[in-house]
Amino acid sequence: MGNAPSIDTSVPTLGPCRVDNPLPYCHHIDDSSKMPLYLSSEILDGATSKTVYEFEEAGPRQQIYFDPPKTKCAIVTCGGLCPGINDVIRAIVMSAHHNYHISGIYGIRYGLQGFIPKYKHDIMELTPDSVRDIHEFGGTILSSSRGPQAPEEIVDALERMNISVLFMIGGDGTMKAASSVTQEVLRRGLKISVIGIPKTIDNDINFVTRSFGFDTAVEKATEAIRCAHIEALGAPGGIGMVKLMGRESGFIAAQASLALKEVNFVLVPEAPFELHGPDGFLVQLKTRLEQRQHAVIVVAEGAGQDLCRIDNQVDLSGNPILGDICDVLRSEIKKFFATTDFPYTLKYIDPSYIIRSIPANSNDRIYCGFLGQHAVHAAMAGKTGMVVSKLQERYLYLPLDLVTAKRRKLNIYSNYWRSVMESTGQPQSMFNCATKA
Repeated sequence: MGNAPSIDTSVPTLGPCRVDNPLPYCHHIDDSSKMPLYLSSEILDGATSKTVYEFEEAGPRQQIYFDPPKTKCAIVTCGGLCPGINDVIRAIVMSAHHNYHISGIYGIRYGLQGFIPKYKHDIMELTPDSVRDIHEFGGTILSSSRGPQAPEEIVDALERMNISVLFMIGGDGTMKAASSVTQEVLRRGLKISVIGIPKTIDNDINFVTRSFGFDTAVEKATEAIRCAHIEALGAPGGIGMVKLMGRESGFIAAQASLALKEVNFVLVPEAPFELHGPDGFLVQLKTRLEQRQHAVIVVAEGAGQDLCRIDNQVDLSGNPILGDICDVLRSEIKKFFATTDFPYTLKYIDPSYIIRSIPANSNDRIYCGFLGQHAVHAAMAGKTGMVVSKLQERYLYLPLDLVTAKRRKLNIYSNYWRSVMESTGQPQSMFNCATKA
């Protein structure tokens, strides 16, 4: 592999597996049989098209670590809402109950706060009857919260509840919390499995090529873009502006723009852009309106932060509090067009909270089902400190260290971004990106 970067893909285990798997029908996965995958530089910095890495395949093992009738599980959901969370919860409960016949499954309410006694949150017993219909609804039946909690207090709660397996559904911050909990469990010498299921509507978790809920988010985002296009067509000099999720990564904005070919400008965090000047956004927007009388702009929320007034504060999850780029754009458009005496009409749509809270579509429901089932298979086999991931259409088990190493970003030198540029027709000269050699 030459100078290819070295990564550790091994998944920790709690110990040898000596219990027969109770699944009545099964193709068992052998731990010693690894799955080779080619990784490109878009997934791993420094990799080449000839770089091969071996990963642990997801699926049930012939021998398992935990004795199901003596095993209790807990599920917690953290961070912002995302389509499909309830589907994952349901899949975990159904698989653990019907396939492994474990003794009990408990839902931790309001995120990591639910472990901490001072918040006084009740826990929920999760049964097939209680989760039967939850996939029909958005959000999370367990509710959620942001912000860190002490791993020592979380593990104290797990010990008090006699929990053997903890499933943590959340984004980058949650996966880092899962890593801290795993380390505390190991420090105490406990036999508790910690399994992560990556959740991020922004699709920005490392080594996860498509996170659950992303497909649903893109589908709903296209509805907002279609409305913006209709509004833009409804008046001379009509502008439709849509703000979409994407704090550090512009995947939703890019994908939605490819799905609906009516977008003329896509602004994402990875591609800084010029606002003023002969090649700047404002001049290009005016040119578009002069030629076609309407324009549609899609803006990821984290785009153009260098143009916003920000005070470097962070939210409870440790994420930077973003400036409102759409507020800046609307203000600058108003000033620029006033100085050029150019009439226009602007309609602004922000569907973010609608997108976050809707039920998953059929593709995401299938995906969530696989993630939940594979998470249970991993837990019962004694895997820990890991996440279930779908990488290049393969379901894998990955150590937490890999997925928390960095945020996944949109590669603006890729064929994918080139397709976005071709679809919109926006000029490359508008961006501050140096051409890659």
